[in-house]
Amino acid sequence: MAELYWAAFAAKLRIPLGPRKKALAFFTENINPAFALVARDAGGTVLGVAGFKTSRGALTGGDLRALARHYGWLSTLWRAPLLALVERDLADDVLLMDGICVAEAARGMGLGTALLDAVKETARAKGLNSVRLDVIDSNPRARALYEREGFVPMGEEDLGPLRHIFGFQSSTKMLCTLA
Repeated sequence: MAELYWAAFAAKLRIPLGPRKKALAFFTENINPAFALVARDAGGTVLGVAGFKTSRGALTGGDLRALARHYGWLSTLWRAPLLALVERDLADDVLLMDGICVAEAARGMGLGTALLDAVKETARAKGLNSVRLDVIDSNPRARALYEREGFVPMGEEDLGPLRHIFGFQSSTKMLCTLA
């Protein structure tokens, strides 16, 4: 899962979590599969992942000690505040998406839609009223998928000069209210 997650989010996280080798080690240690829905092929290869975050945990975790194990304490002092900038708050009745990614070879096969449907079912099973996610401005294909799947824009956040660090200008909060 770490390889797929890094492939999907490296452009956004390249500065706070790069280089690749360290990022993969960090994610391998800190991805929690209990907070993921995973699509696999018949051989067991991971083709897609939809992560979520609750008050009990998230797909991607890791505290200051985990960062320091992989990057050293001095490096952690500047990485942690950057990562805190992209952290999102939880709401009691909302399942927060913590990243969704589909392997390049499996795109266009409906896996993204299937993963989003599974996320909605997970939220319903937890008694939650909606699912929230953020989509970046440089990913119009993902935004179109989310809109087709019932997600509605709820506001935009501009990164200003931080766009040079994270590789995108703005993100849109989107919400899907469950029936």
